[in-house]
Amino acid sequence: MSILLEMSMFPTDKSESKSKEVSEVIKIIRDSGVNYQLTSMATIIETDTLGEALALVEKCYSKLDELGCNRVYATLKFDIRKGFENRLETKIKSVENHIGKVSK
Repeated sequence: MSILLEMSMFPTDKSESKSKEVSEVIKIIRDSGVNYQLTSMATIIETDTLGEALALVEKCYSKLDELGCNRVYATLKFDIRKGFENRLETKIKSVENHIGKVSK
């Protein structure tokens, strides 16, 4: 099974720039060992199970809580598909097969 999670999570009660807190969230994702892709607006994560994805979301929130964030905004989108893996790469390759190279 492949769980693709597009996630954005940041505090709304801190400074205008969120990069310090977002960097701590990305560090949690990076150190978890899952495949991920950082974009300018969100991070896309691929896990084998929904439980693994949700546990990672909870760890990210816990880090922001630990940093003293009193209000956190998060968006989560899931694409859950049985019988597939490595969709973080293969979905892009599928589009490229139709139109050629795309920006990544």
